[in-house]
Amino acid sequence: MFRHTKHLQFEAKPEAPDALYAMKLQELIGGAYGEMTVTMQYLFQGWNCRMEGKYKDLIMDVATEEIGHVEMLATMVARLLEGAPADKVAKAVQDPAIAAIVGGMNPQQAIVAGGGAVPADSAGTPWNGKYIVASGNLLADFRANAAAEAQGRLQTARLYNMTDDPGVKAMLQFNLARDTVHQNMWLAAIEELQEDGLEREIAPDALFEEENQEHANTIWGLSDGTDAAGGRWSSRPAPDGEHELRYLDQPEPLGGPASAPPPDPKLYGTFAGPGGEGSAKGASSATERPGLKDKIKDVLE
Repeated sequence: MFRHTKHLQFEAKPEAPDALYAMKLQELIGGAYGEMTVTMQYLFQGWNCRMEGKYKDLIMDVATEEIGHVEMLATMVARLLEGAPADKVAKAVQDPAIAAIVGGMNPQQAIVAGGGAVPADSAGTPWNGKYIVASGNLLADFRANAAAEAQGRLQTARLYNMTDDPGVKAMLQFNLARDTVHQNMWLAAIEELQEDGLEREIAPDALFEEENQEHANTIWGLSDGTDAAGGRWSSRPAPDGEHELRYLDQPEPLGGPASAPPPDPKLYGTFAGPGGEGSAKGASSATERPGLKDKIKDVLE
């Protein structure tokens, strides 16, 4: 159950309207690392968490906080759009949509949202649920969370330097602080997962015996630069305590040519033999096999 309190987490009052900045601020709402993303990411992580207790409570606490961040930003966008486009530019351009564009405003803020925020980024791209990470593995998820907070804080810092409005800056100072504590929180939670014996360094903590042991230690040097070999990661015990990292310069390819088998004639791919390698069972004989449409027809019949 969620309850809504009619007060913002922090004040969201600009000193003056600014339609162009309202469009920029959309990135912190509906961008890939915006507040909608972390809100839904943490909610689904919490709902999918199979352990009752401190970790699930932590996830749901911060998920609920992030809902409030979306509300703050949406409120700020609406207030930045006050009087726009009508009072600001419509005297010169009578069409509201054109006025919005001329004023630097996202037209959808006027046309779709009636002068408010939309669930989209600063380029107008709609928010996408594919942005979120909620795997059920807490170590993998918490690392994704720390990265999301880092990207969000980076974008907030950039936007902080794009405005001189004291009211906007005050809200962003609050957002910066919350991104700071959330990064530290997820990093601390990762440490606690390991201290509690629930996870180790590598996620998932399984299949070490089954993986190809020959390739579990080498860092492949595949670029023209050679400086990577001088990094501490290139020759040291691995953080997982199971492997010994070493740098392999200019490794040789381990597979055959990257050639596909001849195309099915009924798919009309351009082809002039000889064909490439087929599946592991041998070279393809596409001309002798039924086409894709034939297979579908057989199934339907």
